[in-house]
Amino acid sequence: MTNPLLRDWTGPYELAPFAEIEDGHFAPAFDAALSAAQAEITAIADADAAPTFANTIEALEASGAALDKVLSVFFTLAGADSNPARQALQREFSPKLAAYSSWVSGNKALFARIETLWEARETLDLTPEQARVLMLTHRGFRRAGAALTGDADARMREVMARLAELGTAFTQNLLADEAAWQMELGEDDLGGLPDFLVRSARAVGAEKGLDCPVITLSRSLIVPFLQFSDRRDLRRRAFAAWAARGANGGETDNREIAAETLALRAERAELLGYDSFADFKLETEMAKTPQAVRDLLMQVWAPARAQALADADTLTQMMQADEVNGPLEPWDWRYYAEKRRQAEHDLDESEVKPYLQLDRMIEAAFACANRLFGLEFRALDVPLHHADCRAWEVTRGGDHVAVFIGDYFARGSKRSGAWCSAMRGQAKFPEVQAPVVINVCNFAKDDPALLSYDDARTLFHEFGHALHQMLSDVRYESVSGTSVARDFVELPSQLYEHWLEVPEVLAEFATHADTGAAMPQALLDKVLKAATFDMGFQTVEYLGSALVDLAFHEGAPPADPMARQADVLAHIGMPPAITMRHATPQFAHVFAGDGYSAGYYSYMWSEVMDADAFAAFEEAGGPFDAERATALERHILSRGGSADAEALYLAFRGQMPGPAALLKGRGLAA
Repeated sequence: MTNPLLRDWTGPYELAPFAEIEDGHFAPAFDAALSAAQAEITAIADADAAPTFANTIEALEASGAALDKVLSVFFTLAGADSNPARQALQREFSPKLAAYSSWVSGNKALFARIETLWEARETLDLTPEQARVLMLTHRGFRRAGAALTGDADARMREVMARLAELGTAFTQNLLADEAAWQMELGEDDLGGLPDFLVRSARAVGAEKGLDCPVITLSRSLIVPFLQFSDRRDLRRRAFAAWAARGANGGETDNREIAAETLALRAERAELLGYDSFADFKLETEMAKTPQAVRDLLMQVWAPARAQALADADTLTQMMQADEVNGPLEPWDWRYYAEKRRQAEHDLDESEVKPYLQLDRMIEAAFACANRLFGLEFRALDVPLHHADCRAWEVTRGGDHVAVFIGDYFARGSKRSGAWCSAMRGQAKFPEVQAPVVINVCNFAKDDPALLSYDDARTLFHEFGHALHQMLSDVRYESVSGTSVARDFVELPSQLYEHWLEVPEVLAEFATHADTGAAMPQALLDKVLKAATFDMGFQTVEYLGSALVDLAFHEGAPPADPMARQADVLAHIGMPPAITMRHATPQFAHVFAGDGYSAGYYSYMWSEVMDADAFAAFEEAGGPFDAERATALERHILSRGGSADAEALYLAFRGQMPGPAALLKGRGLAA
């Protein structure tokens, strides 16, 4: 076979041979792998033998391996290094994959076999993990519409295919808007900008063939620009572009896509017999109901809003002292908050950043994993999907555990944000396979690359997801790693952020880029003391997005999502100088797919647990308590979705927490 995507990968650790893969390989490989997957499903569904767990459920677990292999490479590239050819392929593949998924779930013979096993489950002598996989398979088919017939069945297929097309279009429109905008800066435009930001902006300009600093809509550039620039007119211009992503009119406008998506989701839920899409989506989560979600969010909203309004008054006074008239605006908040932080905490981010080198923060994340779980990391020299990427072999006691890939730098071909995915998940069936895990971030490239404190926290967050993948120890890939309830999946990632705040970690790894000296104790103390600074703003902008997401998916879908967004924000009393963290036209969590639809709340649901879980370490022997680390791995990180999420947390902690630890951790309660 000349197509490298269809060959066995025999290189180091059976990694994808990226150096051999060309865009022209994807379409034929996809078609061949999709045909093979369809043949495997047909063979399972049409088997003469009576259904057993082995010939039905395990056969499904083993099916589609070739397709998974092709797609793992393709979607890595589509997200982290897109180009017009890959975008066209994504538009081509998306409806085909949706049709394939609908074909599988709509296969009546296959569902009949699964239903037979489900009805006989008490007599099958299954292990707890097998029983869980059977339950999840049966539930997944039912929720996909396997029990539908006639017109309802046909309509469900149409709905799912169209939703796939819309999700792809939403993502590509957002990427196009982000790539299209730039602001060239002259020497008179650099007032207030720290050296690290000017260097990063000059590097971007050089990449674009320009002899000047350039600000783009990459978060690693736009946020510090809003934070430091003395030029209010330029801050306003930059913020307007940032806020307008997906809402600029023309072919890349996402507002009609959002409206159609919400209407189709509501129809999908109605076809399946649910009152709303929120009811459908939350059935499988820890929260279970929209009301449980709202109860949590509103418990946090009141103290967060009160703090944000008090902060807004202070920032307004600072702005008026600068003889700037009028109300505090969204493009003013970060600028005056930074000035306030410098004044109240004597903390200047440009003073902190040289101590937060990317390479040293990677070392810090690895060192914490070593102390907690005994993992060791060895750099690898292997072909990867981009020259900026790097890889490590992960071992424990000399045994291979995983391959970890880091793709850390922003570029125009990469979608915004940060994420973790498994290019190959852990499993022991049909054969033992070790995971290949990738973290993708959007840090500003420089030499050396320096991070903000928020950037460093993002690095630890995504590495927490990676640990969930790497330490997985289950039989079936469908329940390995992060294959858990959406409002549980953020627990390991948000929990791992806490180790960045451990003083001894920063003392060892926060070393100056020029001198190599450790961060002075006085500066370290200020960094830790300021960790909850501006938390009213951060909490309010997040909760605004979460509450709008929930409202979108309850009841009748809004004909005009932007009007519905405005109504929700007015109802909760959104402070006028704070905007949603993700406004509707750029809310990729919710509209690029349905992963976080009616589920953006899950970060906070998980934070309730992560605050409580880290408290368990503090109550024991400290952040590196060996007994607690072992319990965390045994009961949560290694178990994936092989048991109910609440049961896993109870096994680790003994009780479910309330929001008190979260409020205290955010500095919103005494």
